Amino acid sequence: MALQCYNKGCSQTFDPEKNTPDSCLHHPGFPIFHDALKGWSCCKKRTTDFSEFLSIKGCTRGHHSNEKPPEPEDSLDGSKAKRSAEVIVQGPKPAEVMERERPSSDEPKWPLPLKASTTLEEALAKLQVSPKEQPSGQGPAEPTASLEVKVGTGCKNAGCKAVYQGEGSDTEACTFHPGVPVFHEGMKYWSCCGIKTTDFSAFLEQKGCNRGKHIWVKKQEDKKLVSCRQDWHQTSNQVVVTVYAKMPLPALSSVKANRTALDVHITFEGDKVFQAEVDLWGVISVEKSFALLSPSKVEITLRKGSPVTWAKLEHPRSRPQALQRQLEADVPASPEADQESEDSLSWSEEEEEEWEEQHELKPSEPGHVSGGN
Repeated sequence: MALQCYNKGCSQTFDPEKNTPDSCLHHPGFPIFHDALKGWSCCKKRTTDFSEFLSIKGCTRGHHSNEKPPEPEDSLDGSKAKRSAEVIVQGPKPAEVMERERPSSDEPKWPLPLKASTTLEEALAKLQVSPKEQPSGQGPAEPTASLEVKVGTGCKNAGCKAVYQGEGSDTEACTFHPGVPVFHEGMKYWSCCGIKTTDFSAFLEQKGCNRGKHIWVKKQEDKKLVSCRQDWHQTSNQVVVTVYAKMPLPALSSVKANRTALDVHITFEGDKVFQAEVDLWGVISVEKSFALLSPSKVEITLRKGSPVTWAKLEHPRSRPQALQRQLEADVPASPEADQESEDSLSWSEEEEEEWEEQHELKPSEPGHVSGGN
């Protein structure tokens, strides 16, 4: 009866009665794989092709053997070690515990850093901002006493970073810019004082050149409240909220947040305003969060307080967002906006570049930008 030879490199069958000392041509060594080269430790031939490696003829003659070679002891010891290794995984905190540890959404909100992309700065530089686009809160105006102002509300005058802390805040002097932002040939400055800089962050930090009263509630006679298409996604350590508002104006926009709430105010396309307040599902780190403005959208990056997966953006027990929901219900969507809502909520970089090429901004037509919000 023919038996199978298990010597490495042989793989032949043999008759035990005819098994002589030179019947089997095999490799007594072990396979070596190093730097894409394959071969046997007992001979010098090497190859990069695995099929050729299997076809390398043996280098030693001997008896055929029908006994399978024992497995290496290292492999056995390694498998035992893997089976015996104890892995401790800490599960996520229960929802009840997270709810007890959740900070209040009524904490004061602080402005997040606004970063304008280079493409947005170049696009705004082509626009000639007219005086009629000056926000109503920028000039000398009296604060609206009949409207309730919440603690933590920021002054709406450009360049003023004061935050409302109570009735005493009304007596403080407001230092602000009554003019409009100007972007020209890489320079950024306010039309009222003309202190020029090339750094956008330094431009936003310029102190006001005029003094007056704080404006806690901005009048909206010259602005049009609209709703914008929104989207959000998350990674292990951050949540990104996207508002599709074209040509946002950094100097007239703000994003404020505390650890569990977000307040968004975006002025775009000259006379359009988007506002929204969101009680966030999870807890964020305010000091590590920021907003990026580009010609087609505003991306708000929120750093998670802990690396947990958010089930949704808004907290299930959040208070009703009357303002945003009223906008969504009352503001009629344009046909263009309806058409966009059927598309994907995310834009690729190629689509954004194509939009910028097709919509060159003309200095003679400020605020008139093709496309819906």
